[in-house]
Amino acid sequence: MNRRATGHGNRLVHVDALRGFALLGILAVNMALFSSGFAFTGIADPTFTSFTDKVVTWTVYFLFTMKFYLLFSFLFGYSFTLQLDSAQRKGRRFTPAFLRRLGALFVLGVAHAVLLFPGDILSTYAVLGLLLLAVRRIRPRTAVVLAGLLTVATTGAVVLVALSGSLAADPAAALVEGQRATEALRGSPSEVIAEHVRTVPWILGTLVVQGPLAFTSFLLGLAAGKIRALGDLQRHQRVLQLLQWVGLPVGLSGSLVFASFGGTHDTFATAVGYATAPLLTAAYAATMLRVFSSPRAAVFTEFLAAAGRLALSNYLLQSVICALVFTGLGAGLIGQVSPGVVLSMTFAVFVVQIIGSYLWCQRFRYGPVEWLLRAVTYASWNPRSAGRQQVTA
Repeated sequence: MNRRATGHGNRLVHVDALRGFALLGILAVNMALFSSGFAFTGIADPTFTSFTDKVVTWTVYFLFTMKFYLLFSFLFGYSFTLQLDSAQRKGRRFTPAFLRRLGALFVLGVAHAVLLFPGDILSTYAVLGLLLLAVRRIRPRTAVVLAGLLTVATTGAVVLVALSGSLAADPAAALVEGQRATEALRGSPSEVIAEHVRTVPWILGTLVVQGPLAFTSFLLGLAAGKIRALGDLQRHQRVLQLLQWVGLPVGLSGSLVFASFGGTHDTFATAVGYATAPLLTAAYAATMLRVFSSPRAAVFTEFLAAAGRLALSNYLLQSVICALVFTGLGAGLIGQVSPGVVLSMTFAVFVVQIIGSYLWCQRFRYGPVEWLLRAVTYASWNPRSAGRQQVTA
């Protein structure tokens, strides 16, 4: 087994590191959304139109958008199988505990959307987790086939929507809306929260837009977890290479089209992203897993793994930082920071997070939000021991 001694039981360090790597992509996309009041209007921010601004925006679309939440989703499905097996080994009732976990995720997600960021994904995961629970006995091959069919169906649906023109943005109305949202998010804390409440329907929009592909990644993670595909990387080097050889050229080609034709602001470009982003995500994962399996990357892997062990805390902390920088909850710099500076801030914040996570993990077993989620899951305020006890509630 490809485990390294980390002081954290039998955790797979490369799986934690992969989760930490996903945090970088999540932050790159979300910080770009935080920095502009035009994020959800369907048009590009007209404030930043220089060549450099356009190149940076294109780069974020090309490398990050629509890829990393799929990686998080895959790992959610993979971890689900580990939790299920652990419950069976220890004689715990799995379903009640998992439902409490999903309930806590949903509450966290709604609070996150209202207080910090309407583009929250946690509430979507909570809803989709119910579907994952329902299909938990599915065979790995069936799960993969179903994931493929869902991807094709979702892509086809987006193409039909694009042909109908029903989601095409009115540029004039979108401009007015973006300016209004910018001022609201730059206002007082009460104005910021009121604007978030007004955009709470985006939670439903996130479920509709991101939900299908997120669930396909859940299924792929479920299939991989059932066969313990990430348990021994050395046995699967050829598979990882195949994912790179296929995923990189196809995925990057699709991402090139996606980024060059407007990204999520263009429905046809989005359809191309739906069709090819999963392959690029798989190639990213395969590449990083091969890096993590190298002894020369041990230190790098350990730091990323620490960030991954605190993934939920770090995800929410990212939103806190972005809200304090860009909204009226703090400095109110929304619409005033160029995409290049925003991307530089992304890397700076991420470096601080992985260092902070590493130091935290030297003293504590869980992150603060992970501790709370585990306490709710096991109905115990002693989460360290709760995982070893039978849950009967």
